[in-house]
Amino acid sequence: MSEEIEYEEINSDDVDRIVAALEDLSSSVNSETIKAFLEECSTNIYYLVYDDDEGSDNLAA
Repeated sequence: MSEEIEYEEINSDDVDRIVAALEDLSSSVNSETIKAFLEECSTNIYYLVYDDDEGSDNLAA
């Protein structure tokens, strides 16, 4: 069986707000393990809108 995957359009304002909130949360904890998880989460959310190719294009210029 073939299942159709539905994709949600994600607003960059939402991503920016969530990334900022995760950074604030990360600065309020002492655990390095939790900070690492929050940073990974923040990075994953960031790349939902901001493609990694944008950064490499700017480096090539």
